[in-house]
Amino acid sequence: MSALAELYQEIANCQDCGLAKHRTKVVPGEGPEEAALLFIGEAPGWNEDQQGRPFVGPAGAFLDQLLASIGLSRREVYIANVIKCRPPQNRDPLPAEIQACRKWLDRQIEIIHPRMIITLGRYSLARYFPNESIGKIHGKARKLDNVIYYPMYHPAAALHQGSLRQVIEADMLKIPQILAQGEEVAEAAVEAQQLSLF
Repeated sequence: MSALAELYQEIANCQDCGLAKHRTKVVPGEGPEEAALLFIGEAPGWNEDQQGRPFVGPAGAFLDQLLASIGLSRREVYIANVIKCRPPQNRDPLPAEIQACRKWLDRQIEIIHPRMIITLGRYSLARYFPNESIGKIHGKARKLDNVIYYPMYHPAAALHQGSLRQVIEADMLKIPQILAQGEEVAEAAVEAQQLSLF
């Protein structure tokens, strides 16, 4: 059994916060263990809770289009969320829920060891850049310990606010060049203290 498969079994048994009581299925994440790109969303929605897979609703369809725009499919990248169970009525995840789930995402990152982590939305952004606004730093890559961190708006934002669609598409199109020029991405010196916490 692979390290990720073992981790998924542990996540499926997790009872560390109240969300475990309400879930239909846990949504650990999916993708290859050696993925270069790791996309981190916020929380599973209704479709994800039913299927046990991340990004399978309307936002997931848009993410699939975004990946196709840079010549990738979801089979080639890893997709996860900050929390692994759906909050009731799709409300925002609570700080205690994010904290309870933190260890699972930490372990996924250790196993996958991606070259680039793309945060989708403000909750995954806050994990790495707690004092930053997504409106200011989206589409700007930073690097720490040889990993590139790249904040983007959540694909769902384009579904609620059409004007963001082009912004998200343009940010996605930068990813291949950033990966290719990885050595030239500036080190995130200011963020080093916060980033080293995970």
